[in-house]
Amino acid sequence: MRTTIRGALAALALLPALALGAPAASAASPSPSASASGTPAPATKAGTSFLTAVNLSPHQDANVAASTGDYLYWAFGAAEGQTPTIALTVNLAPSADRHGPQTWSVEVFDGLRRRQACTAGTQNATAEQAATALTLDCTLREVRTWAEPWSGDPLPGTYYVRLSVSDVPQPDLGLASSVRLHVTAKGDADNAQPEGGELKAPLVPPAGGGASTAKAAAPVTPEEHWYTGWFSGWNSRWYWTIGGGFLAALAGVLGYNLTRHPHGRRPGHYGAVPSQGSHPTGSHTGSDRP
Repeated sequence: MRTTIRGALAALALLPALALGAPAASAASPSPSASASGTPAPATKAGTSFLTAVNLSPHQDANVAASTGDYLYWAFGAAEGQTPTIALTVNLAPSADRHGPQTWSVEVFDGLRRRQACTAGTQNATAEQAATALTLDCTLREVRTWAEPWSGDPLPGTYYVRLSVSDVPQPDLGLASSVRLHVTAKGDADNAQPEGGELKAPLVPPAGGGASTAKAAAPVTPEEHWYTGWFSGWNSRWYWTIGGGFLAALAGVLGYNLTRHPHGRRPGHYGAVPSQGSHPTGSHTGSDRP
């Protein structure tokens, strides 16, 4: 009995040491999702439209399994002074399953969904039936700090990448393929052009990981005037309605008083009416009585 009690007390004494050692062991073991270089893991999905585009964090790639014929969308952020470059590698289905060459295209749009021109790279590539892969790339113009609305120059904000098949045999639609996307950017804000201007807000502020490098604009305080309170508030229309009705009634009364004829008087051109007690001058007819 004493031996059992002593064993139980010894086990209880070891519990604090085990509790302290457990966190240390868990902290020493590395997380399976952590990366030694700090680079985020590649995205494994792609959107099917601008609204569902997958946002990519800075230095994040995409490695997606797709079907031939699908539209694939990704979004990334670009700041002023940067020159983004998009590189894609498409691994095609086995040549035995394909029935002819395939042509793939890459397009880049800014936050206003305006298509941006590529200054270098291959936007359209055709793979013969025997080919196993093809590569596409696009280098955009340098992102400007500001621009005229009509110019269409690239501005800080979110950019969308769309990958699609522009020409493919009908039987090849739906074949399995895989796509790898890599986005790089050269330059920074120090060499941004032009100088002397600044964009108030990036095009399409980020929603998630996309456009995290773009500079957000500070909130603008509305300018106050002496008449600002007259046109604001939920009950301001009632004040204006009552005031307008009162002014309309006053104008009607004044207009009536100015345009009506005076009471008991007629215009002079109609002539005066003689009084009943007056008689015309001259001789009187009839007998004269003393």
